[in-house]
Amino acid sequence: MGRRVPHLTRRRTNDTVIKNRTAHRLAAAAALAAALSAGPVQSALADGRAGAHPVSAGKTITAAGAGKPVKAERLPDGDGGWQGDGLSLNAADNKKVDAFLARARSAERTVSPEMEAVARISHATLVGFDHRLKSPDSLKRKVATAMKEAPGQTVDATLARINDSIRYTLQWPDGSYTNGVTIASSALALWGNDSVKWSNTWGRKHGYKGINAAWRDPHSQHAFEVQFHTPSSKWAQEATHKLYEEQRLPTTSPERVRELQEQQDAIFMSVPVPDGAEDLTAPAQTRPQPARTLPAPVEQMAPAA
Repeated sequence: MGRRVPHLTRRRTNDTVIKNRTAHRLAAAAALAAALSAGPVQSALADGRAGAHPVSAGKTITAAGAGKPVKAERLPDGDGGWQGDGLSLNAADNKKVDAFLARARSAERTVSPEMEAVARISHATLVGFDHRLKSPDSLKRKVATAMKEAPGQTVDATLARINDSIRYTLQWPDGSYTNGVTIASSALALWGNDSVKWSNTWGRKHGYKGINAAWRDPHSQHAFEVQFHTPSSKWAQEATHKLYEEQRLPTTSPERVRELQEQQDAIFMSVPVPDGAEDLTAPAQTRPQPARTLPAPVEQMAPAA
């Protein structure tokens, strides 16, 4: 019999590792592909509202809508800028925000099918899907506010920090929340999206409860936001939206800011914390590894005489 060649043994080991890794990726891809072909995702509350939330026996509070629309208009004399709610952008900055919005619309066409698949895989409700793109006025108000709060900050630096020009909300009942978030976030990482933000506030004593995460799409390099909620935490978010928007306005007095915060805290205090939610962390990145080059074949030695 011929002698065993070490290089050939290593090659066989490499082949086994690569086959196992490939099988894992194919299984994940098949699951995602199957989800994509499974029909429309449940998208209850597509208008972005979270419905009614019981707060005491015999009483209900209906969630607030998205707040008053921003009163925005072009600056006089065809300047090409933007202004609204005491905020403004000059023509050059406004043009850059418009270009950013165009990139968001292009990236959304890739990200949305992935999010629909992730919702099926994790048995989530995709809430407010019709409002996944931030409106131009809303984004411009956010950019103008940030620039006013940080004098000297450029519009480019401000836009680089924007993660929610495309945004999604995944929602599960309290009992399946923790497992659902784990599956959904792992699927997003498996797809090659880079986790760039993970804010878990379930452990807070006061204020907002939920998980706000952000990811960077590997194709467009555009960031998008994913919020992970229960029905109660989503209701509280919607119920406090108008309070939060008023709190953020530059014209709101410090006394009113404190009052608005106390009202928000009271609402979020009514939200139950799902088991294990406080310990949820961002998944490890699982970007596919580059292809490996196998060693050149080694001819088997001739049998000994």
